[in-house]
Amino acid sequence: MIQILGDFIERPASQEYLIIGFSPSLIPLKQRWRNNGLSADFMADYLTTFFPGNEDDPSTIERQAEIKSAVSYIANELLENAMKFNDETSEYPIDIKLHLERDRLIFSVANSIPPQAVGKFQAYIQQLLASEPGELYIQQLEKNAADDNSTDSGLGLLTMLSDYTAKIGWKFNTVQKDPEVIAVTTMVQLRV
Repeated sequence: MIQILGDFIERPASQEYLIIGFSPSLIPLKQRWRNNGLSADFMADYLTTFFPGNEDDPSTIERQAEIKSAVSYIANELLENAMKFNDETSEYPIDIKLHLERDRLIFSVANSIPPQAVGKFQAYIQQLLASEPGELYIQQLEKNAADDNSTDSGLGLLTMLSDYTAKIGWKFNTVQKDPEVIAVTTMVQLRV
């Protein structure tokens, strides 16, 4: 099974990219949580070298800081989601890639997902694609405020769509039949 939803593009590897991979079973999720932020910040710092700032021009320094902040936020959210929703019974690795193109950055994060969770996740994606992100964002804030027991904010993808005007797509792929392992790759495209 291969299924594409949203703005997912199959693309050849670009000349400039960074890949970080994780073995999901090596370290428990709670211990890995801190590493998500470190990995995201590393990616942002790495990318910043491709957008050199001119110390005499405040606008280039400001643009460099905006890009660094966006990369750190998006990479961290994608890693947290991949870790949180990963199929714990699978040995399928989690990886995040950052491709640098002339006019955009392309993030992709791949992880396995429990087969029984695919339908619910795809229904959420369909809702996300069919709705206005700003309205969904407000609805989610209201839902979070009303539910004191909620542990998931549900705001990461909505923030990418609303605040960063990113394009997001997903690819679902059965990578193993017995036992069934389904990989999901989330792709975020950000204009720079």
